Amino acid sequence: MEKSNLNTTNPNHYIYETKHLKISILGGIRFNNLEALRVTLGIQKLKSEQVLRQNIDLYNDTSIEKLTRKVAERLEIGTTIVRRDLDQLTNELETYRLQEVEQQGKLYEKQVKVLTEKEVRAAQAFLKADNLINRTQELIGQSGVIGEETNRLLMYLIFTSRKTNNPLHCISLGSSGAGKTHLQSKVAELIPEEDKIEMTVLSANAFYYFNRTELQNKLILIEDLDGAESVLYPLRELQSKKKITKTLVHKDQKGVTKTIHLTVEGPVSVSGCTTQESIYEDNSNRSFLLYIDESELQDEKIMLYQRAISAGQINHEEEHQARELLKNAQRLLKVITVRNPFAMHLTLPQSVFKPRRTNAHYLQFIEAITFYKQYQKFHHIDKETGEEYIETSIEDIQEANELIKEVLLRKSDSLTGACRNHLENLKDYLKKQNQTQFTNSEIRRNLRVKETTLRRYNNQLLLENYIKKVQNKTTKSYAYEITNPDEYQDLKAMIDKALQDCMVQIQLANEPTTNHSKVARSKPTKSIS
Repeated sequence: MEKSNLNTTNPNHYIYETKHLKISILGGIRFNNLEALRVTLGIQKLKSEQVLRQNIDLYNDTSIEKLTRKVAERLEIGTTIVRRDLDQLTNELETYRLQEVEQQGKLYEKQVKVLTEKEVRAAQAFLKADNLINRTQELIGQSGVIGEETNRLLMYLIFTSRKTNNPLHCISLGSSGAGKTHLQSKVAELIPEEDKIEMTVLSANAFYYFNRTELQNKLILIEDLDGAESVLYPLRELQSKKKITKTLVHKDQKGVTKTIHLTVEGPVSVSGCTTQESIYEDNSNRSFLLYIDESELQDEKIMLYQRAISAGQINHEEEHQARELLKNAQRLLKVITVRNPFAMHLTLPQSVFKPRRTNAHYLQFIEAITFYKQYQKFHHIDKETGEEYIETSIEDIQEANELIKEVLLRKSDSLTGACRNHLENLKDYLKKQNQTQFTNSEIRRNLRVKETTLRRYNNQLLLENYIKKVQNKTTKSYAYEITNPDEYQDLKAMIDKALQDCMVQIQLANEPTTNHSKVARSKPTKSIS
């Protein structure tokens, strides 16, 4: 066999030489479509200026035959030589491409960290410690996440649910510059690199070209949902059905048209940020809505932290250690079934909108807390199925209720988050001023709200009957008045009472009896060495 040489020094101009021909591959080759090998060739005899240029798929045998005859005729060379050289070129390019694809895969592959014995012991001790949820809250704060105590813990537990069979999802909502993306990225730093995929902009078919199981139990982070509008539908399907399928028409090497199916499997946990709550309603229905704290107190916390960084008063090593401990704890969590023996006693407040989905979210969040505390649970074995599982405790439900109150409150509110925040600020202002009525100019001046924004808020509040127009009898001018200043507190009280009633029902109910016919044995969590 004649010695051949493929020179790929210039990525846009490969050179392939044999004893008889010099072949240039103009523009190189594509690495993202292994089903075809489409190239632009420049073919010439050695020491000849005459060049034949042709665009061709080297995997198309019919096209190769035509090109062979064309080259042989144009360059006055035998067809056997031309066909042999083209076959050798195809083999060389194919080998080179496979090597490059494999190399690129290694470069982009996120290596799974192997924990040392010391790291395993530290993570296990953390997961087995009492008050795990409170200790997690403290560590999140030590890792550099400032304020947002409820949101950050909710987000961390939602991210943890990626390892369960029914992951949760969240959307961070707030005005521009409020810190939505910052909170998401800081909490995401507490998740192992191999378990998350961060995205900024996605094309319409982006999700369909992942490997079949590449997204399984992964956390997908989208910086801004505005940059992912084209994939919102497949994203919703991936959240709901846990897999997506795309059907394509493809021609094989012989030119025969076939239908192929691209399937990508979940489940996945999805987190995104946006300022436009109403636009992404379909996605919001599948997610926990986390409203960013835009209070002056939170502003002061952040600015104080920024000053401390500038003054060199932040211990970055301590922050790093906190992050690593939480990431290592995540690595030790194993997939296991969670059963909630108290589920039949858990009911949602009647005020909650879309109760079917919200009820599922509520139960899944309780399961996420139980899953996170798996090192503190007995592992039961179902005798009939052989399935290993852990059970939810009353303490898990109490912790879930404390964290989810704000979520249920927002799910029960007919106003958007931004409009609700404005209304509560408005109530506080009127209370401080000891007045019941207000005008647009007064609110724009004192609460620093843009005219167009204020008009939008007023329209929604009037439509929902939260405010009403009143006329001054003396000046005949119009002002606004809040119809019920206590409505939000009443809604909070209703939700608190509903959750408390659930706990009372659980306490009054008989202790769940173990079904000895189904449960073979119980065992504590095994240590991971």
